[in-house]
Amino acid sequence: MLDGGKAQVLRGSLIFSGLNEGELAELTGLAISRSFRPGEFVLWEGDSPDWFYMVAEGRVKVLKHSSLGKEFIIAFFGPGEMFGEVAVFENKPYPASVQVVAETKVLGIRRQDFLSFLAHRPEVALRIINVLGGRLRDAQGRLRDIAGERVEQRLARTLLMLSSKLGPTVPFTRQEIADMAGTTTETAIRVMSRLKDGGIIRSLRGKTIIIDETKLRLLSEGPPQV
Repeated sequence: MLDGGKAQVLRGSLIFSGLNEGELAELTGLAISRSFRPGEFVLWEGDSPDWFYMVAEGRVKVLKHSSLGKEFIIAFFGPGEMFGEVAVFENKPYPASVQVVAETKVLGIRRQDFLSFLAHRPEVALRIINVLGGRLRDAQGRLRDIAGERVEQRLARTLLMLSSKLGPTVPFTRQEIADMAGTTTETAIRVMSRLKDGGIIRSLRGKTIIIDETKLRLLSEGPPQV
């Protein structure tokens, strides 16, 4: 990726949108472009935090594995979104792995280079802190949902979250959707079959198409409070 393309990606992000031309040029010079195919890993949980990354094109998923090897998907990131920066700031191993979902290009910046860049730019560091705070609130909300909501609500919320990022055609299997919603594949199949019978979704091989977002949103809100 040429420097002009790198600069455009960086400028389009919330965190770096306020950089002046000189700062943007300096940061662009630190960024290295890498390409990945679906299924490849950008980084692994437990690895040393030598780099942080930003998605230039495509999509990645952040995941953890339980002691029994079960995969739990934490989040999806698309163009303009960063990952790996928490470990970079803490100088601790990456807390999760990042796997490519579609043909993807990322920009990587070495930890020491980025920390040197931030040393005299506290406003950029503050933006990153705000982004991390938002992610923490989202994670707390997901944990609260898993603890207190019905499975139907969790699955509906998961489908709505995915559709907001990817559009009405959600390119994931029922097992992957179950992992994201914190339920079993068998339960997800039963619930999604009911959604299909109700005309809310339609299923294809490895995909789910949301037909009636209004009904799905109502389901995500749960039964009316009285």
